[in-house]
Amino acid sequence: MAAMRFIPLVMIFTFALATSKRAVASDPDIISDFIVPPNFNGTIDGSFFTFTGFRGIFDQAPETFKGSKASLAEFPALTGQSVSYAVLQFPPNTLFPPHTRPDATGLLFLVDGTLEVGLIDTKNNLYTQKLQTGDLFIFPKELVHYQYNSDPQRPATAIAAFGSASARAVTVPPAIFTTGIDDAILAKSFKTDVGTIEKIKAGLTN
Repeated sequence: MAAMRFIPLVMIFTFALATSKRAVASDPDIISDFIVPPNFNGTIDGSFFTFTGFRGIFDQAPETFKGSKASLAEFPALTGQSVSYAVLQFPPNTLFPPHTRPDATGLLFLVDGTLEVGLIDTKNNLYTQKLQTGDLFIFPKELVHYQYNSDPQRPATAIAAFGSASARAVTVPPAIFTTGIDDAILAKSFKTDVGTIEKIKAGLTN
């Protein structure tokens, strides 16, 4: 039932995002084996190609949704490699809200638990799936999508791989409701009243 109530909101957010201008970018191809960042002063050995930032990540379960990244900012060896990675941890009944990734396709591997996922194409068709442990799901580049752990007791853990070293996420609710768009404009856009818009904004900032 929670997922069904969530669908209309996803459709509304998708429409709003579709009417906005988005910067589209992708990683350039490189002509060398790898790129050493200009500010790198260390030795090029095995440690240069190693990321240790996920050590201890599972030692303590988070209380809210947590995404831990291994992107260009955290792992300079990814420069020019058009790939990055994230570990997504979902406590019971938590959500990664509708968002887009303008730079990259995402491939999600569910390591533990279950997840309800959905994506919306450019014709406003919604595709949903209940993922089980061991499932893979692809999120095409730029399309609005979400992940939701509806289980009230069991956490879920997923690994996400991206086709960019800097796979930015643009989360839809904050992009619409916390960036300074006039309340009257939002009320007209969503066919509601200013009071409702104010309540939504209050919920996003608390």
